[in-house]
Amino acid sequence: MRQAEKERQTKETNISLALNLDGEGKSELKTGVGFLDHMLTLFTKHGGLDLQVACNGDLEVDQHHTVEDIGIVLGQAFHEALGTKESIKRYATATTPMDESLSSISIDISGRSFLVYRADGLKDKVGNFDTELVEEFLIGFTSHAKVTLHVEVLYGTNTHHMIESIFKGLGRAIREAVSIDPAIKGVPSTKGSL
Repeated sequence: MRQAEKERQTKETNISLALNLDGEGKSELKTGVGFLDHMLTLFTKHGGLDLQVACNGDLEVDQHHTVEDIGIVLGQAFHEALGTKESIKRYATATTPMDESLSSISIDISGRSFLVYRADGLKDKVGNFDTELVEEFLIGFTSHAKVTLHVEVLYGTNTHHMIESIFKGLGRAIREAVSIDPAIKGVPSTKGSL
């Protein structure tokens, strides 16, 4: 089983996280941020992952540290759970509709951290969630997962739907990219390592 457990404690957050890349889409989430719990539930389900997150963050300040740090720890767990990366498909693209919204997510499990994020038209908030934190979460994730990630909302009018499309698409892209292809011998790179 490709899985990892990580903990991170700072003066801003205390996080414990467990990730199974070969899961059943099950999640146990207590981040303290309801909208993030909702998005991670969708990510987990559509990614075929198992994810447990418990976070005690400084929500009396705002949600920034909690959301960013969960992205960091998820990235660390993802990188560790991948192990040698032998026989993974490595690349994937998922175009995901959510009602009137459509996003495109492309991932390369390259060993190189890079994020392109284009999500024009988001309102500043969904409920009490600051939507700029979606990008902060993705920066934390890509930096520590060591992946290249391109995220684009192609269109949409409902901010909740647009972000939901992103998280569902991210799960779908990860599910494909980490899947094992028996036809791929060793690591899928001409360099011989990822």
